[in-house]
Parts: sequence; structure tokens; C-alpha cells
Amino acid sequence: MTCNIGKTDRALRIAFGIILIVVGVVIAGTQGMTLGIIGLIPLGTGLVGNCPAYSLFGINNCKPSKL
Repeated sequence: MTCNIGKTDRALRIAFGIILIVVGVVIAGTQGMTLGIIGLIPLGTGLVGNCPAYSLFGINNCKPSKL
């Protein structure tokens, strides 16, 4: 799996995912659980560094590595 998410995008995704999970834990019931599960998506893509939607549309925010 290649990296297609840049540093800023990764940081924002991780922060947004954590916020959604925390809000989901605070809110009880089905709505809270739904927010928590939705929060796993940006958190996961941010941690892995690859977004399937970006791959589908050919978007790449990752800068080429310097050797």
C-alpha cells in the first residue's frame, strides 16, 4: 500500500477521528455509537497513510521521498 496522504492531511484526519470517537463515547445510544464508528474511518486512514477514495480518483498529497 503506497502513501497518498500528506503530513497535514494525516494529522487532520487523526485529530478529526479522535474527536468523533470521543464525542461518540460522550453521547449515549445509537447516535453516539454511530459517531464513534464513523470516527474510526478517518483515524484508520490517517494512521495507515492511504485513503482508498484518493486512490480511486488518482489524488496523491504525499510528497516524493528524497533519497
